[in-house]
Parts: sequence; structure tokens; C-alpha cells
Amino acid sequence: MQEMLYPTSFLKSMGLGKVCALITDGRFSGGTSGLSIGHVSPEAASGGSIGLIEDGDLIAIDIPNRGIQLQVSDAELAARREAQEARGDKAWTPKNRERQVSFALRAYASLATTPTKVRCAINRNWGVNNG
Repeated sequence: MQEMLYPTSFLKSMGLGKVCALITDGRFSGGTSGLSIGHVSPEAASGGSIGLIEDGDLIAIDIPNRGIQLQVSDAELAARREAQEARGDKAWTPKNRERQVSFALRAYASLATTPTKVRCAINRNWGVNNG
């Protein structure tokens, strides 16, 4: 899960810190400022709806009720999901990602999971309280 300090710093440096929100499935450090919504779950890589957002989509943010709503029709979201799944092994990955991946990163990726699954494993194996 990528740390999002650079994107929030960039938005602030461009004078957008008070007019632009950052919504991500990544995490934030204590240095984050502005309207930042993180740890959106399920993650894009797990098929979460955050992976269906496209440039120009409107997103309603309701802070008092702790909600976010993608302003796209259910039919459009279904079409986008179908298009992602049609990509097979490349589904839920960036379309134009050309990079070498080290053996260590491939090994890590094969063992990594979502934060919600880790929480369950910690609770089950070490008795950490949910509360």
C-alpha cells in the first residue's frame, strides 16, 4: 500500500490544497494536509470500485455522514467492471505500466494481501482485540 505524502504535498504546492480532494486506497503519514481520504477498501487491485473511476467522474464527499459516492450510473459501472475483467491477468492493473519487477517484489506480491485480511489474521493468530 503506497504512502501518499508526495501527492498531497504536490497538490498543496500547486495551490490546490483547499480546492482538490485526494481519494486513494493508499495510506497517509502524519504530514498529510488538505482533504485526503485514504485506505479506501476494497483496493483497486482487489477489484474495488475505486479502480473503476475515470478522469472527469464526479465524486460526492459527505464528511458528516462519512460517505463518498461516485456519481456514475450502475450500468456504466457494470460496463467498466466487465471491461476490467475482460483483461484477464492484467485486470485491475494500470493499463500502461511498463516496468521491470524485481524477484524480491514479485515474491512480496505473491505473499501480500489486503489490510482487512491482515487484520483477521492478526486477530486469529495473536489474539489482538478488534475493539
